[in-house]
Amino acid sequence: GWRSRCPRPVPRDDSGVIAFIQSHMALNPRHGFDLLYDSARLQKQPWGKTVLWRVYCQLRLNLPRRGKKRLPARIKQPLRAASQPNQGWSCDFMSDALWSGRRFRTFNVIDEYNREGLRIEIDTSLPAARVIRALDELVEVRGAPLSIRLDNGPEFIAHALAEWAQSKGIALNHIQPGKPTQNAYVERFNKTYRTEVLDCYVFESLNEVRQMTEDWLHRYNHHRPHESLGRIPPVEYRVKQFPNLYF
Repeated sequence: GWRSRCPRPVPRDDSGVIAFIQSHMALNPRHGFDLLYDSARLQKQPWGKTVLWRVYCQLRLNLPRRGKKRLPARIKQPLRAASQPNQGWSCDFMSDALWSGRRFRTFNVIDEYNREGLRIEIDTSLPAARVIRALDELVEVRGAPLSIRLDNGPEFIAHALAEWAQSKGIALNHIQPGKPTQNAYVERFNKTYRTEVLDCYVFESLNEVRQMTEDWLHRYNHHRPHESLGRIPPVEYRVKQFPNLYF
């Protein structure tokens, strides 16, 4: 009869896309759908946007997720990007607390050319001598930048830091007090680090913070698509533009 000639619907097998989404979100719990989709394309996954969105919604990942309450983002205007790696670095401090309430600080350094995270130093105290040591180790690996953009915190206006920079031929560009938009690249990096690491997990020790940060920084540089870089990761962007440059 006519019933036997009607095609039967083929059951969907979403196990592959479910496994991909769950593994990605387990590593990157604060990523939204756009970053998930960009990552799927970067990894050449076989599913289109429609399939990914359908399963994303079925897993109820499209619902708002609560995090710690923070101040709104301070970045209002873009800066002019550097034209090549090591032309300019930006650095800044952040602070947070362990589960015990013990406070800690982070010292973040990025390359302004491709917003690559170069270092995140973490400890309960980060005086000028510690900042200089971290920057010195970076210079040994990557060479000295032409300039470093920073704010007017006590660590950054220390005479020892100015002497170190002069000895390396590095210009220190201090932003105006109360003008964080003048350091917008690292401010944007800080917001991503805050959202995807500091706000996302409860830490019991500094070693946990360091390990989670190290893992995240590698993913950020090598695997996380960056919208302003054409939706590819910072390291891939640098290698494409400067294939003969090695760090």
